[in-house]
Amino acid sequence: MIRIRPSIAADGDRAVEIWCAAVDATHDFLTPEDRAAIEEEVRSFLPQTPLWLAVDASDRPLAFMLLDGGSMEALFIDPAHRGQGIGKALVEHAIALHGTITTDVNEQNAQAAGFYERMGFVSTGRSERDGQGRPYPLIHLRFSPDN
Repeated sequence: MIRIRPSIAADGDRAVEIWCAAVDATHDFLTPEDRAAIEEEVRSFLPQTPLWLAVDASDRPLAFMLLDGGSMEALFIDPAHRGQGIGKALVEHAIALHGTITTDVNEQNAQAAGFYERMGFVSTGRSERDGQGRPYPLIHLRFSPDN
C-alpha cells in the first residue's frame, strides 16, 4: 500500500538516492559533465527541500514530488518501483491540492512526456534550453480540470 506524506529531514538522503537512480534510468541524453553538475546542485538543495513522498508500508520513500504552489518542479520515482501507479498517485495528489498544475519535461525524455500526456497534461510551449541554460529542450505542460 502506497501512502503519500510530507518529507522530514531524515528523508533527504533517500530523496537524493531516488533522484540519482531515476536520472540514471531515464536521462541518458545528459552529458556526463552535465549529469555530475546537476547532481551537485541537487545534493545542495534537495535534502532540506519540502517534498511530497510516496512511501511503502514500512515508510520507505519510493518517489518524491516537489511542488511550488501549482508548479510541479520535480517528480522522480525509484526505477525499481516504476509502473506501479506511484507517479500517478503523486500527480493526483498535486491536482487534489491545487487543481491546475504546470510542469516542464525534458523533450528527450519520451517516457516522461508520454506519462504526462496520459495524465491529461497539454503542451503550452517549448524552450530550447533547460532552466539552467543547458541545451536540453523543455516542453511546458499544464493540467487543468478543464483540459
